[in-house]
Amino acid sequence: MKVVTGIPVLDDLIDEIPNGKTLTYWINPEVEGDVFAMQTIYTNVEEGLKCAYTTITISPESILAEFEEFGWNVKDFENFEIVDLYSEYVGYPSKYKYSANPLKIDEVCGLLKNVLEEFDVIYIPISSIIDVCGDESISCIESIFKLVKEKGKVLITSFVSWPYPEKIKKIVGDLSNAIVKIGGIHHRVILGYYYGLVKVDWKNVKSKSILFKLVRPGGVRAYIPKILVTGPYNAGKSTFVHAVSNVALSVDRLGTTVALDHGHLEYKGFSIDLFGTPGQERFDPILRMLGKDALGVILVVDSTKPETFPRAKQMLESVTHFGLPYVVAANKQDLSNALSPEEIRKKMYLPEDVPIIPISASKGEGIFKVIDALLDILVGSWKEGENEFEIST
Repeated sequence: MKVVTGIPVLDDLIDEIPNGKTLTYWINPEVEGDVFAMQTIYTNVEEGLKCAYTTITISPESILAEFEEFGWNVKDFENFEIVDLYSEYVGYPSKYKYSANPLKIDEVCGLLKNVLEEFDVIYIPISSIIDVCGDESISCIESIFKLVKEKGKVLITSFVSWPYPEKIKKIVGDLSNAIVKIGGIHHRVILGYYYGLVKVDWKNVKSKSILFKLVRPGGVRAYIPKILVTGPYNAGKSTFVHAVSNVALSVDRLGTTVALDHGHLEYKGFSIDLFGTPGQERFDPILRMLGKDALGVILVVDSTKPETFPRAKQMLESVTHFGLPYVVAANKQDLSNALSPEEIRKKMYLPEDVPIIPISASKGEGIFKVIDALLDILVGSWKEGENEFEIST
């Protein structure tokens, strides 16, 4: 039985969830985080595994409608079931095979254990059960975590980090084999959302955090909201943006970019927006303005024109003083007089750890290696300090 999360980048980090393990999505209240569990369940339903989704504070019909909103018609699969702890809670008889009264914790615990026996993957909203059933549900939750290990099943849980007692947080944190924190990036307002792998006990993986957005239909998509593509005049920035993008638009006059190139790229689970800047000096104020809220920089240089390297270095300094990570795309490598990446590094006095990728943008050669190099730098760099990933926060 191979169980995956279905979440972009996360599966690349952890490979799969082994039998007998529990993965918890640890969600800040400000974030729409339930979709992570829904995407995980749907992914494994599609793979033919028997999966159950437990609901207690939302009606089963609303849950199915939300699945459908993201393009996941789980009700069409015979290997999917809703565990209904909602209907009897609001005083209605349930029409679902698996149901119980959440005010009777023994009945709930017995039902969930029976579901574990029958299904490969089960989702349980831990914090919702605590909210409805009270502190006495903790011993039930502990027994379910342990049963998952004994039976070799996979448990997916969500825990919304309201100010519960530290004891409860510790129990859930300690019993979870893997924890993915889902939160927001703040600067007076929420600027974006991230998910971060903060614990995994079956593989040696460093803590990583990924920006994301929700797409309807589609679900969770890793999201890079702004990558700046800059470089001297005629280095090939527009050609690069158009070559690498699924959709691209340029504002130009007589073939020369006079405002911006804008491209959008869906790549390896990432949703990326690219902004190409004009190379002329009169547009430098725009370059500095765009650099303030970019997340990374691709510097495109013409490998055949070393006389433009000082200008390229000046443009790079204009944006990287914000501390932005960057890579260099050494363009026009298909021409006979092109300098090698190492020759470019020496002439530009670039550090050894800066990736310089040989490309031919006009032929589409090497362009995605540039994206890969920048993503390698960006993945894992988004966190607001060590406390951002403390489970107790």
